[in-house]
Amino acid sequence: MDKEVQEVVDQVIEIVTIYGIDVIGALAILILGWMIAGWIRSAVDKSLIKVPNMDGTLRPFLSNLVRWIVLAFVIVAVLNQFGVETTSMIAVIGAAGLAIGLALQGTLSNVASGVMLLILRPFKVGDFISAGSLSGTVVEIGLFTSELKTGDGVYIMAPNSQIWNTTITNFSRNSIRRIDIVVGVAYDDDLDVAQKALQSLMDGQALVLKNPASETMIKSLGDSSVNINMRCWVNTADYWDAFWALNKGAKAAVESAGCSIPFPQRDVHLFEDKK
Repeated sequence: MDKEVQEVVDQVIEIVTIYGIDVIGALAILILGWMIAGWIRSAVDKSLIKVPNMDGTLRPFLSNLVRWIVLAFVIVAVLNQFGVETTSMIAVIGAAGLAIGLALQGTLSNVASGVMLLILRPFKVGDFISAGSLSGTVVEIGLFTSELKTGDGVYIMAPNSQIWNTTITNFSRNSIRRIDIVVGVAYDDDLDVAQKALQSLMDGQALVLKNPASETMIKSLGDSSVNINMRCWVNTADYWDAFWALNKGAKAAVESAGCSIPFPQRDVHLFEDKK
């Protein structure tokens, strides 16, 4: 009996001797790798803070992505410490990842589009944009979707891929915008007087910028009127206020100058039948 007990004890000691070092080594690798992953994440996060125009949503995403990549290598090293064949395991994980990627290609496309929107920054929160059939003020830019609010207060949540894969027009990106307003006057009116009145209107509007200079030009000869184009530049934030004010003032300006804005009209000629 003593001999059998001694054999069991010897076997336990042998197992502990053989695998104990591997267990201690695996724990050391796991703890050290976890700490290194955390340090690298913090370093990446601090570095990204210094990058100009780095979005607050993208920064933690990239830093956490780097951390999980480091942890993946740590897990492979731990398994290798126990003699596990990691090559075949990596192949299996790769195949599973490919299958998952194919199943979630729509979702992953939104994530990829979200990352590109956050990196290239075609728009930011608060900008008014148009992308395909969508238009509105940007409320939030996420990794999967972006949120917009239309001019009449309607909420829109759009997949990032839908926005990224179409032409994006940003009405708020540039600091100044041009206003073009067409005013029609009668063919009998003095065009020089009409242009001078409209030019004075723009020169007297406080929201209109002096540089670039405002101007008027004869745009077209319409069926019922001569169309004069008012062209000026304003700060983007003042666009609609200036647009509405100039539209309202244009009528009063041409009328005070003795000109008129004609209604559409048609000349009808009657010929007597001589039969």
